[in-house]
Amino acid sequence: MRIYLIQHGEAKSKEEDPERPLTEKGKSQAKKVAEFLKGKIKPACIYHSGKLRAKQTAEIFSEVLGINDLIEESSLAPLEDVKIFASVVEKHSGELMVVGHLPHLSKFSSFLLCGDENAQILKFQMAGVFALEKEERWQVSFAVIPDLV
Repeated sequence: MRIYLIQHGEAKSKEEDPERPLTEKGKSQAKKVAEFLKGKIKPACIYHSGKLRAKQTAEIFSEVLGINDLIEESSLAPLEDVKIFASVVEKHSGELMVVGHLPHLSKFSSFLLCGDENAQILKFQMAGVFALEKEERWQVSFAVIPDLV
C-alpha cells in the first residue's frame, strides 16, 4: 500500500478572504508538483478535508493526474484526531492521495511511521508530497517539494 500526503498549496490569509482559497502561487505550486508526478503515480482516489484550499489543491492534482474520485473527508480537518482517518486508510490496499493541513498531516504521518503522533518526523511544505509505503510497517518512500521540480 502507498499513501501520498500533501499539504495544500499556499492560501490567502483569513483577513484577505475568510474562505482561504489558494493564491496564484499556491495554484502554481500544486500544478508544478502534480505535473512532475504525472505518469509516475496513479492513486485510485484523492481524499481532502473539504476546506477550500485543500479542495482546490486536490482538484489540481485530480485534473493533472487524471483521477476522477475526489472524496471529502471531515476527519482530515486540521485539529481532528488522526486515529479516525487512520481507520479510513486501513480499508484501502492500493494507492491513495490525501490533501490536508497542519498540524493534522504531521501528526498523522508520525502516527503511521512510529505510533506517536507528537513525534513530528516529517516537515511538510505547501503543495509538497510525502509518499509513505507499507509492507510490514510504514516507511517514507520519497518526497517532492515545489522548489525542487
